[in-house]
Amino acid sequence: MNPADRPGWYDLAVAEEVRTGRTGKPRARGITMVIDTGLGLSQTAELLDMAGQWIDHWKLSFGTSALVPEPVLRKKLELINSTGTLTFPGGTLFEAATAHRHCRHYMRAARRMGFTAVEISEGTFDLPPERRRRAIECGLSADLIVISEVGKKDPETQPEPEDLASQVLTDLEWGSSWVVMEGRESGTGVGVYDTAGHVDLEAVETVAARIGEANQRLVWEAPLKEQQTTLIDRFGMNVNLGNIAPERVLALEALRSGLRYETLRSVTARLEEQKILEIERPEPED
Repeated sequence: MNPADRPGWYDLAVAEEVRTGRTGKPRARGITMVIDTGLGLSQTAELLDMAGQWIDHWKLSFGTSALVPEPVLRKKLELINSTGTLTFPGGTLFEAATAHRHCRHYMRAARRMGFTAVEISEGTFDLPPERRRRAIECGLSADLIVISEVGKKDPETQPEPEDLASQVLTDLEWGSSWVVMEGRESGTGVGVYDTAGHVDLEAVETVAARIGEANQRLVWEAPLKEQQTTLIDRFGMNVNLGNIAPERVLALEALRSGLRYETLRSVTARLEEQKILEIERPEPED
């Protein structure tokens, strides 16, 4: 159900914009990707009950999925998949498989296990372009949706924004459905973030200008609230955001919808400009 069609218990002046502006599931934009470092079955079910309508991609991060008992992992993936949410193992597991030249076996095993997507990355080491292209084709041939990632995990070896943008466009041309901008779990010192986690707006604008309409298929890893707020202010509530901690999904949705201070300010400012909302302000004292 689209959030615009869902009855709410509140009636705020901003509610109409919230209901009509936010995309519903299945979404082509406004993606929220959860980073899961080890939720159990009951925790997974509870999160889906509370916030499943706001989750689109579910990443079992790093190599954690390889450490879960197979029957439990199958049940977990079946549960998440039943909500129309893409499931995929983290790119580090792909890199480990690739380092041992088991790429094709890895893709087929991921599909048999119940994953619906796969992440292809080279955050730890470089893949020659031809090998990266073949990895994308390998994922597609295993009937998996391919989500590729651009960027490096080492703060000392960060690509230039122009290079990141070029790789985004190349991956989409090769068959990736989504491309993720590296941000790591910490959100510091990589991608478009400085060592304190602040957004490098110049880098963001460089990437956005270079890829054009492909922005709708770029997922910005943004684990920190300041990063989420900045990207929502820049691209709107339906920007694609990833590496969201499970317990922060509803908090992010509140940010998107203008139901938190950080973004409510811009929503009310627009409504005032459009003469939709009038706020009584105290008269200045003499």
